[in-house]
Amino acid sequence: MTNRIWPVSTLAVALWFAGATPAQDLKEFEKAVAEFTLSNGLRFLVVERREAPVVSFNTHADVGAVDDPKGATGLAHMFEHMAFKGFDRLGSKNYAGEKKALEGVDRAFDELRAERNKGARADRARLEQLEKAFRSAVEKAGELAESEAFTRVIEESGGVGLNAGTSYDSTVYTYSLPSNRIELWFYLESERFLRPVFRQFYKERDVVREERRMRSESNPVGKLVEAFLAAAFTAHPYGLPPVGWASDVENFSVADAEAFFQTYYAAANLTISIVGDVDPWQVRRLAETYFGRLPRRKLPPPVLTAEPPQPGERRVEVESAAQPVVLVGFRKPARLDPERAVFDVIFGVLSGGRTGWFYKELVRDKQLALDAGGFPNFPGDKYPGLFLFYSFPNSGRTVAENEAAMYALIEKLKTEKVDAPTLDMIKTKNRAALIRKLESNAGLAAEMAAHQIAFGDWRQLFRSLEEINKVTAEDVQRVASKYFNKTNRTVAYLAAPPKGN
Repeated sequence: MTNRIWPVSTLAVALWFAGATPAQDLKEFEKAVAEFTLSNGLRFLVVERREAPVVSFNTHADVGAVDDPKGATGLAHMFEHMAFKGFDRLGSKNYAGEKKALEGVDRAFDELRAERNKGARADRARLEQLEKAFRSAVEKAGELAESEAFTRVIEESGGVGLNAGTSYDSTVYTYSLPSNRIELWFYLESERFLRPVFRQFYKERDVVREERRMRSESNPVGKLVEAFLAAAFTAHPYGLPPVGWASDVENFSVADAEAFFQTYYAAANLTISIVGDVDPWQVRRLAETYFGRLPRRKLPPPVLTAEPPQPGERRVEVESAAQPVVLVGFRKPARLDPERAVFDVIFGVLSGGRTGWFYKELVRDKQLALDAGGFPNFPGDKYPGLFLFYSFPNSGRTVAENEAAMYALIEKLKTEKVDAPTLDMIKTKNRAALIRKLESNAGLAAEMAAHQIAFGDWRQLFRSLEEINKVTAEDVQRVASKYFNKTNRTVAYLAAPPKGN
């Protein structure tokens, strides 16, 4: 077991950042951080802040849509939904009866899925009968559930900011409570990962299916992004939709979700960050009491499939009568690459809000676009991904015009050195942005947990500023020339359907 608890300080993080170097920031901030790892591998980061009687909690799971099993896309997102359904002692009117009813639901679905899998040989009449029996079993089990019990207990205890999110690379669970309710958090959070009950699974699966309909099937930009990623990644699961393919969502089962949970929610695959009005020694005691109950399991396997070299530009056209948009993505390395800070600076140069070249040139000056910008890590950066640029053409302007204008600015990065005032401004803005994130307990908890998972050390939160400060104009030119080229590019755009169609 790793033990390291420092004396805590009440100095405001913002003051630590004012005028100090990143190294000084880190040295000072370390004094206020308590960190320890339980024998099952679960890691805790604790920062004491006594300014208000509130504590923010962030549970960061190193699992995301990129880990979805083949044929079960959307399962990581589905489990995030299940994590709010409670456990055996919370969420049921009669757990013994509910458990039997849920077993009946599982049997009914297994029979229905077996008949569906026969495809063209399936008996239509039997399918209808099995579908009816399955829905009846779902309703019967649902009558014994208290679906909002987990959320209600938190809110009635003064909890705020209850939320969760599943990205390609990770899943995060977060909320804040009054400091006198800290033990409630330890109980609830540990129970939902110790013995979750997959109640109302199929009703919630219908909710996820509707999310897919709204995000992709009925959303032109969603359709475009889906087609864009499928073209950019032919082998790696970054090319799959995080909400899942419709046929996968409609067919995965409780057993699939339970297997996913057992594989990816090992204690050692979780990092928990706690910031606020807490005593680190009390946190350590409660962590041992509650989270120490989680069994030690081996870490899940990483994604081994690597995207093969791209032999040339890929282009995708999606027909839609909606507002035109063009996406341009260049392949780039994963987050552990030593050039990651250069990409952050490039993002600031091209897409740094109203001071970025894209906004000033495409939106403000030439009025080619309603909006234009980019994302340096799309759709994730745990594995090699994309630097994405986008533009929404203005009325009377075309996708082709916007695409050409974007390339002109990208080429400018290669041929002209970014001037010193621009570099200094970007570095200052990065520092200010980090200060804003860390001013709140929730923001600090989120950033520390995310950096611990991503880099194996929360201190990268500070070191990243130092890395950015070292980036030169020559670095920008070199990296832009290396990665932003046609053979490394995927382009997707919405185009109006031919007239008469």
